Amino acid sequence: MGGEVIRGSAAAVEVQSEKARQALSGVRASVRRLDLILLLSMLGIYFLIAAALEVFVLPRHVYQPIRRMLHADLAVQQGDRAGELIDPRFMPQDELGEIMRSRNRSIAALRRNEAELARTLAELERVAGDLKRKNHLLENARRNLADADRLASLGMLSAGIAHEINTPLAVLKGVVTEMAEKPGVPLAPSKANLMRRVVERLERLGEGLLDFARVRSPRIAQVPVRSLVAQALELLRLDDPVRLVQVDVRVDEALSAPCDADRLVQVLVNLVRNAAEALIESDAPDPKIVISGDALEREGSDWVSITVADNGPGIPAELLPSMFEPFVSSRLDAKGTGLGLAVADGIVREHGGVLIARNASGGGAEFEVLLPAFGQTAASS
Repeated sequence: MGGEVIRGSAAAVEVQSEKARQALSGVRASVRRLDLILLLSMLGIYFLIAAALEVFVLPRHVYQPIRRMLHADLAVQQGDRAGELIDPRFMPQDELGEIMRSRNRSIAALRRNEAELARTLAELERVAGDLKRKNHLLENARRNLADADRLASLGMLSAGIAHEINTPLAVLKGVVTEMAEKPGVPLAPSKANLMRRVVERLERLGEGLLDFARVRSPRIAQVPVRSLVAQALELLRLDDPVRLVQVDVRVDEALSAPCDADRLVQVLVNLVRNAAEALIESDAPDPKIVISGDALEREGSDWVSITVADNGPGIPAELLPSMFEPFVSSRLDAKGTGLGLAVADGIVREHGGVLIARNASGGGAEFEVLLPAFGQTAASS
């Protein structure tokens, strides 16, 4: 009896358990259906919102502003100034609108800079044209000044030549006139010697003019200065004024100078002869010439210095400013042609050097030849 009750209770429990499982399955199915409905509903809402954005929001607030910027950029590329700025009425009040406004400001600033640049270029072109005209006027003035200077130099040269030639021509004219008036009278030896000296003076004047006018580049080579001095003194060995003067050479054997030897010897010949003639004509007691050489540095450059000094009365102060001008004749000018120092100065300048005339502190005249130690000629400098 008791066993039947227990089996009935177990059956009832199993029936209830089965019903519970069936109920739970139904609930789960309902939840899945609810989730599916919810998902479909959310997808529908998303598509509705996306469609609304695509149809009503994006075209007005995104696509149209972007198209306006693209059209404005295309206008910039095509040079369409009227369409390169975006109308402020179509700028939204958001970040995209701020980008559009910033773009308009940049384009406007660019155009202002272009306009300013155009005005500056126009002003530069005007100034360049004005400068070109002024340069043309200056060039014409320079040419006129050069022509005037050449004419003045030619006038001075002509006047100097006329002055130098007049005296010997007057002597020749006097002798020839005397010979014409006395055709049967033999010419006295003194008159013949006078004519010879006059002709020799005219020859020296012609040679001086040729030396002064000769233009050629020096042939530079490294030459011992003592050798140059020896060559000059050898040429002057038979020269009367030089034979009557003591010449002291104080040049180191190792000293050399880059120069055209023949032309620099010509300079030394002129300077030594000038000094000797000045000493003899001034009746200086114990006449003496000192030729010295040295290597030195001036203003950061290396130079070779050759000095010809005498113990005579020195150079008159009024002659110093014009010592090297042609036809400034004095007892300091070899042969009295007025060209010796001018020729010497021209040769030194051709070497890129300088010839300096001064009075020594202890008395007497000094002529210093300064040559660049590395052979810089006037043409290359």
